[in-house]
Amino acid sequence: MKRQVYLDNAATTRVRPEVRDAVIPFLSGDHYGNPSSSHRPGRNVRAAVEEARRRIASAIGTAPTSIVFTSGGTEADNLAVIGGVSAATTEGKPPHVAVSAVEHKAVLDSAKAVERGGGKKTVVDVDRNGAVILEGVDAAISDGATLVSVMWVNNETGTVQDVPEVAARCRQAGVLFHTDAVQAIGKVPCSLVELPDAMLSISGHKIGAPKGIGALVLPAGQTVDPLIHGGGQQAGVRPGTENVIGIVALGVAVELAVAELTGTANRTDRMRCDLESRILAAIPDAQINGADGSRAPHISNISFPSTRSDALTMHLDLADVYCSTGSACNTGVATPSHVLSAMGVPDELATAAIRFSFSCDSDDEDVDRVMAVLPNIVKRLRDQHGGS
Repeated sequence: MKRQVYLDNAATTRVRPEVRDAVIPFLSGDHYGNPSSSHRPGRNVRAAVEEARRRIASAIGTAPTSIVFTSGGTEADNLAVIGGVSAATTEGKPPHVAVSAVEHKAVLDSAKAVERGGGKKTVVDVDRNGAVILEGVDAAISDGATLVSVMWVNNETGTVQDVPEVAARCRQAGVLFHTDAVQAIGKVPCSLVELPDAMLSISGHKIGAPKGIGALVLPAGQTVDPLIHGGGQQAGVRPGTENVIGIVALGVAVELAVAELTGTANRTDRMRCDLESRILAAIPDAQINGADGSRAPHISNISFPSTRSDALTMHLDLADVYCSTGSACNTGVATPSHVLSAMGVPDELATAAIRFSFSCDSDDEDVDRVMAVLPNIVKRLRDQHGGS
């Protein structure tokens, strides 16, 4: 049987065994009470929810009361941007959202929603490595931005933004700040101790929890208007009976990811560097997108001239190597990635880019397998392109 190589961990990860074991009692045991119920079964489950809050808060340096559980990173981003701006808007001043050009669609489309509702949207440019241009942030603040959202780690290229600096500029101006940290938790240090005013989004399935659970971290005293109505759970910010299984899983996953960050980051960085150097040796005209900037250790975005990303991923799939054309949300879309376009990558290279992403489950044999098949696939596709 051929070795299967999964290098699409920025799209989703395997559920960790420790996480699976933690939720089994809530699937098959006696822990089935509604956490809003006042009887003992309800109280027992409520205690598990609060323990998950404590674990997450301790891992990222905030208070348990700041954690609002959501259905995932997308909902957390929407709640922060739309709900945050709505709560902060004063009469006579339209809402104004400033976002970087390389944000996840959850943030970009939330900003568009604010704009459709009569507000203003400003898109801040990035440099060729995908780093947000700080002067653009300053200009947006001077122009009256209500909220600035800059993601911590880009989901397509792994570019790490200077979130502490952006947050400091927003704090000094009294402007709300939000960061999508979905690709950052467990990959780069993400302490909120020095970012007391930041809203932060988390997603469980990027770090070994099941799909369908995430969280928005709100600073002390920060309010957001709810997107969902009915019920008083989570102080009414995100009402509805809590996803107890997901919440318990998220608490364990965040705690483990942060505790193991240094070791995992060292391993994934070594594997990523090995993969990139070997690709460049075998395919010298390949281009590492964002290579000269600060990058998280687990993501590599590479363009292969005279190929197409959809064909590359299809042929790799047939060879049991699983990667992505970019963000999972854009899979199958033939248009260039908005992230690479914002970085100034030409269309012919943007549409020839694929993303490899590592996790704690990845190993050196994965890299060996990629290199056993990738150069021949690129050559075959180029030969076909040249003969067409």
